Amino acid sequence: MDKNTLIGLLLMGLVVMGFYWLSKPSEAQLAEHQRQLDSIAALQQQTDRDIAVSSDVIDTLSVSDVARLTSVLENMPDGNAAINHEGVVLKLQDGNVTGTVTVGDTTVTWDEVTALTSNAPAVHNQAVKAVQQALDLYAKNGSFAASLTGTEQTVTLENDSLKVELSTKGGIISRATLKGYKTWKTPQVILFDKGENDYSFTLGNNTQRFETKDFYFEPTQVTDTTVTMNLQLEGGAQWGLKYTLVKDSYMVRMEIVQKGMNTIIPLNINMLDLNWHQKISRHEEGKMFEERNSAIYYKHIGKDGDVDYTSESGNDEKEILTGLKWVSAKNQFFSTVLIADSVLNTAHMTSVSTEKGTPEYEKYLKDVTIRTMIPYSSDQANPASFYFYMGPNRYHMLSSYDKFSPKEDLKLTHLIPLGWKLFRWINTGVIIPIFDWLGKFMSNYGLIILVLTIIIKVVLSPLTYKSYISQAKMRILAPDIAKINEKYPNQEDAIKKQQKTMELYRMAGASPFGGCLPMLLQMPILIAMFTFFPSCIELRGQSFLWANDLSAPDKILQWGAQIPLVSSLFGNHLSLFCLLMTVTNLIYTYITTKSQAQSQSMPGMKWMMYLMPIMFMVFFNNYASGLSYYYFISLLITILQTYSCRLFVTEDKVRATIAANASKPKKKSKWMERMEQAQKMQQMQQQQRNNAAKGGNKRRR
Repeated sequence: MDKNTLIGLLLMGLVVMGFYWLSKPSEAQLAEHQRQLDSIAALQQQTDRDIAVSSDVIDTLSVSDVARLTSVLENMPDGNAAINHEGVVLKLQDGNVTGTVTVGDTTVTWDEVTALTSNAPAVHNQAVKAVQQALDLYAKNGSFAASLTGTEQTVTLENDSLKVELSTKGGIISRATLKGYKTWKTPQVILFDKGENDYSFTLGNNTQRFETKDFYFEPTQVTDTTVTMNLQLEGGAQWGLKYTLVKDSYMVRMEIVQKGMNTIIPLNINMLDLNWHQKISRHEEGKMFEERNSAIYYKHIGKDGDVDYTSESGNDEKEILTGLKWVSAKNQFFSTVLIADSVLNTAHMTSVSTEKGTPEYEKYLKDVTIRTMIPYSSDQANPASFYFYMGPNRYHMLSSYDKFSPKEDLKLTHLIPLGWKLFRWINTGVIIPIFDWLGKFMSNYGLIILVLTIIIKVVLSPLTYKSYISQAKMRILAPDIAKINEKYPNQEDAIKKQQKTMELYRMAGASPFGGCLPMLLQMPILIAMFTFFPSCIELRGQSFLWANDLSAPDKILQWGAQIPLVSSLFGNHLSLFCLLMTVTNLIYTYITTKSQAQSQSMPGMKWMMYLMPIMFMVFFNNYASGLSYYYFISLLITILQTYSCRLFVTEDKVRATIAANASKPKKKSKWMERMEQAQKMQQMQQQQRNNAAKGGNKRRR
């Protein structure tokens, strides 16, 4: 590129830049241009709205919609041929549809809804959509459509124990109040309130499904203890739920009653879905322990059917493929149980704990849902029936309800957690009968626990005496055992040392397990009491000394601070009976360690024994004060028994007993013979190893 070309290009660039600078618009011109663009955009939006409104006005109810609506109204039972749903109120008059549709604060007539034009297109459009939604809902529910509308009413059934309120919306028991029980906040226990308990049957034919919770029932045959919630269907068919409150009980009988349903539900439909949902309410001040005892309980069908339950410690979901006799929403002291006369075929259960920080956390324990099926036939007058138990988890009361199922043991008492089979047998066969017997003579449950503890300790006193004597013998033999340990210090003499030690025990009539065995025999009773007291509803609300409620912790000191880990285990309080139990346990540990022969090979065991009472204090601080009170009294009596044994059983008497046993001829036990054979075998093996070692040394030389 030559010099002239470069100069030409440069001049052309300067000309272009100069032209751009001279033709640049001013700020005023730019503002005017933007205003014009905004005006065009606004005009376009208004045009779009006008087009949309015009479109809504044109898109009115079709001829087929009007025909379908007329057909729905014509097929409704006489006296109830009307649609009334969320502002849509329509009926037939002289073969023509009439009525109104309310949209917000505006009400339009049926003629205005069906008009092709309107002065208020937006309202017209919403009215058309409301009619279409109502029509779809009524068409879907067919013969049940007339029952979709109505006014919710409440019917009350009541006896001396229970008051239940039934809602005509869904025909369900919406509220249950237990008489004679109260919470720490309210004078009565409301097992569940409106909106906390609902259940629904799902009826269906080959093309439709009908949820009974959507319908308004008509209450008939109403008395203080009986009511029938009825649905009047087309063609004279009827479907309903009959409730009967059983006299002097917490049982409500629920029966499905029907007539002419085979014209609506075909005979090939042989199952009915049942969906039950409940928010398990909180009734106790201490939520943590109450929540641990809340779950879905259920019993498998059959005389030997087991009772099982969902997780009590968190969320759970279960699929049961076998038949069930009953299912229950259970908390610590009260339960709602649905008992089938026949069977619940399979079940899907979910249990969800309420989350901390939510509004429902302080009011509810768990949210449970149970979906199951029951046998059904549309041509039977009473295709299915049930019992609802809504009451306390009281052992004898639950046991008496087995009469409602003469062919099968309902095992409702398993709603009360009394431990595994052995511990449950001790509770049901020994502890509860004594507890109830004492209740006939005493009204103060603190005194009943005291007398019960004394009876148990007296019955177990022979075992306590044997344990003390065995410990005394072991303490006296301790120097002799120490000499044997010094004589056989080597590991290869372990069997010989053990043989000499057991021979000493045999000659003295002592046993290293003599003190432990009696204690082990008492352990099942201690564990049984551990499960009994937190589940004993008789203690609920019963005060004793400073404890306001023997079924709850006796808090003498509380604090609001949440200490990580400590608050979840120990709580935010201090229980006095638990503290007294811990102090007494430490004293008893001191007495026990002083009276026992101390092993030098396990010096840390002593401190472990003192650590255990402290661990028990952390564990029991949140438990029922009645339980801590029982263990406190039991430990006090044990200390008194120990000192009584020392007064009546001196060391000289024990030595005399040992000497007398030593002078008697002793026959070798089979265990001693096996020990001697094992010793000889060990010696032979040791000799063989020594010979092998000597032979190896000679070969190396």
